[in-house]
Amino acid sequence: MTKTAWVFPGQGSQALGMGMDLLNLPLAKEKFAQAEEILGWSVTDICQNDPEKLSRTLYTQPCLYVIESILADVIREKEQPDLVAGHSLGEYIALYVTGVFEWSAGLHLVKRRAELMDSAADGMMTALINFDREQLEKVIDQTPNVVLANDNSPLQVVISGTPEAVHAVISQVKPKRAMPLKVSGAFHSPLVATAAAEFQEVLEVVEFHQALVPVLSNVEPVPSINADVLKQRLIRQMTGCVRWREIALSFPANGIERVVEIGPGNVLTGLIKRTCADLILQNIQSAADLPT
Repeated sequence: MTKTAWVFPGQGSQALGMGMDLLNLPLAKEKFAQAEEILGWSVTDICQNDPEKLSRTLYTQPCLYVIESILADVIREKEQPDLVAGHSLGEYIALYVTGVFEWSAGLHLVKRRAELMDSAADGMMTALINFDREQLEKVIDQTPNVVLANDNSPLQVVISGTPEAVHAVISQVKPKRAMPLKVSGAFHSPLVATAAAEFQEVLEVVEFHQALVPVLSNVEPVPSINADVLKQRLIRQMTGCVRWREIALSFPANGIERVVEIGPGNVLTGLIKRTCADLILQNIQSAADLPT
């Protein structure tokens, strides 16, 4: 039997119309209705009709959680993963899928996370492509108010910090490409520490259960099923680095041969391919991709 990991994308993967071909599934109708009660707005309305709201953190994160979890629930009727991971927001879907918390508890968490991150208006994030990694690490160490926020692949990272600090790093490292991200603040950095502290209070009262299969966490890409460990890792996630390159390297190290990205787009499989070329990669983005 081929050992399989499921991975879940985060903010930036959203697309207008995502999840709308799931509306014919009874399971999806029920989840969309539950989500509207919890959120106070309609995921389907925003995904169908409102690209501006869909690109705003406040709405993006709950929409992705709902749609990715529905896709995963349908797939779980046919197969189960051996390992799970998610990129930033995607870690919440990974934890839900492996039974760490109930679906509605997860959506409440994501709703509050999105509210806090949406209001974190300080700083910026920029993706760097093709650079000298040793030089980048040295420059970041010597530059206050900027950190490595997403270590995505050997040649693609995201830095996060004040605009002055981010531009200072770029001017010294001179990557082939530098692309500012459309986000409201310097996520995965100490600049969102106030929001992270407030969110920690919310997280601590949510009951976490032992995971049914191991989870590779963003801040510590070592498999764990321990509820307390997974909660502590999630508490650190908002200000910590997303260590996706190391997560990709962990797949073959843990006997994984196949990785399935569940959710819109193919960002994660693209990153994994650049890090571990020998894995079997698959994308399930919509109802048309679901196993029959």
